[in-house]
Amino acid sequence: MSGKVLPMNERQDAVLTIDELSAYLKVAKSTLYKLVRAGRVPCQKVGRHWRFRKEAIDRWLEESHRNGTQPKQE
Repeated sequence: MSGKVLPMNERQDAVLTIDELSAYLKVAKSTLYKLVRAGRVPCQKVGRHWRFRKEAIDRWLEESHRNGTQPKQE
């Protein structure tokens, strides 16, 4: 293992913070918090912080697109 840090788009196991996911999806953090509370976005709580696997988010978006629906929001 070289110890080289790969860019986010090259890492399969990339984990995003709420701020990073907000920028990635181009949605407000408040919208993401609503989705998280409703259990509608794949996430995991680590201590007091929410974390999002980029791979799971991409899959969630793709499934929503395939089904012809938007990710559900409140």
